[in-house]
Amino acid sequence: MLMRMPARPVRPGSTVTGRRMTTVVGDAVAVPDPERLVHLQFRRFAGCPVCHLHLRSVVRRHAEIEAAGVREVVVFHSPAEELRRHTADLPFAVVADPGKRLYVEFGVESAPRALLSPRAWGPVVRAVLRGGWEVARGRERLPATSQPGGRLGLPADFLIAPGGRVVAAKYGEHVYDQWPVDELLHLASAHRPAADHPPAQ
Repeated sequence: MLMRMPARPVRPGSTVTGRRMTTVVGDAVAVPDPERLVHLQFRRFAGCPVCHLHLRSVVRRHAEIEAAGVREVVVFHSPAEELRRHTADLPFAVVADPGKRLYVEFGVESAPRALLSPRAWGPVVRAVLRGGWEVARGRERLPATSQPGGRLGLPADFLIAPGGRVVAAKYGEHVYDQWPVDELLHLASAHRPAADHPPAQ
């Protein structure tokens, strides 16, 4: 029997229609950005330990990411009110998409392999241990017991140029399969808008 391949409609060379998203704190963020690359990343639910394990690495190097001409925009499928309890200290745009409209548009899936892949087990254990310690210290909150959007979401990353062209894309194969910061910076260097490059000598 043939397996139906997942729809992955957004690839390098695709064009993203311009839109203004509202962040969980009420700010507007343009995607694409008129001047900078946008790193649009799809995570799971508010308080997801594995998501926060990755986002901590982004926070630590956010100054480098901005210096590379990249604006971070992170999407979760939880309501804005719930997200605000978990993301207040993040220095980049966080967008709530509880109806998963953006997830559908960008072809971002949910699947059992998110947690069943052996490659995910190490990060899951680290995330739970680290998250539990931060909760015990009062620095983080436990996620809600009910997650209407599910717990089997897969991550996805898109690097979008100012004109809306997608210059790089990654659909995760398990819950911790995303671009590490070093890879994001490498991609940004290769695709930085021409105006940011110094003229040839």
